[in-house]
Amino acid sequence: MQSTPVFDICTLSDFRENDILISRFAPYLAQHKNLSAAHRHSFYHLVLFTIGAGGHSIDFEKFCVKPYQIYFMVPGQVHSWDFEGFTDGYIINFSTAFFQSFLLNPSYPEIFSFFGGDVKAAVIDLPDPVHQKVVELFEKILIEAVHKHDSAPDMIRLLILQLFITIDRITKKGVDRGAASYNQTLLRNFQKLIGEHYTRIKLPKDYAKLLYITPNHLNAVCKDLLGISAGEVIRNRMVLEAKRLLINLQLNINEIAFMLNFSDNSYFTKFFKKFEGKTPEEFRKGILNHHSHE
Repeated sequence: MQSTPVFDICTLSDFRENDILISRFAPYLAQHKNLSAAHRHSFYHLVLFTIGAGGHSIDFEKFCVKPYQIYFMVPGQVHSWDFEGFTDGYIINFSTAFFQSFLLNPSYPEIFSFFGGDVKAAVIDLPDPVHQKVVELFEKILIEAVHKHDSAPDMIRLLILQLFITIDRITKKGVDRGAASYNQTLLRNFQKLIGEHYTRIKLPKDYAKLLYITPNHLNAVCKDLLGISAGEVIRNRMVLEAKRLLINLQLNINEIAFMLNFSDNSYFTKFFKKFEGKTPEEFRKGILNHHSHE
């Protein structure tokens, strides 16, 4: 399936293997100026800013760049940058396979809220007391990457996991850290199923069947945890993917409608306008105008 430009972990940097890239951010940015425009990654992606200003967006949610802000992205999300002045920090990209040979649970990164796909949970302004600790972890990861000691890949994995757990503890400060509730697990499984089947399964009752629960139960869980209905969760995912595809100028509106399994272009246009307030063409034009003025 053709979509928004996708970048793999196949670029030169301070340290690169097929499944991981580690670098200070300034040289990475200088080498990849083409990444300022909207694009998506096939890998997990995290950046800690230590110096910088301007903005960045993840799945069309905009954020102001701040020193000691860290953000996390999962494969498939659309991202763009618009920095002001010199920007530096650290960047780590790793593949979905990076932890699979190391941990019994191959989907371990997904237990962290910042890798759950919720953009608002993925951008974190670190409190002052942990600045040094987090920077020291990034420095240790860089040292292992540069010096390539024996078992460096596994030490890098351990340090990255330590980083994740440190950040996770910050985000859960004062929050119950017990196991996820049944309903939270149910919601995450529902969202996973939508990600796999949204182009062909459109109705909450069909997802409820896959989850072995009633449609009413699924709807109640979504309203309780997200404040919206199960149908809205499905529609929001469809609208998001439409926006991601519209950024790719190589695809015309008819092709995007077909990829999203709409019966025709007019139905897709009506659907998109109903939930976005503008037609697909107007959305695309707005994105183009934004980038032309950067």
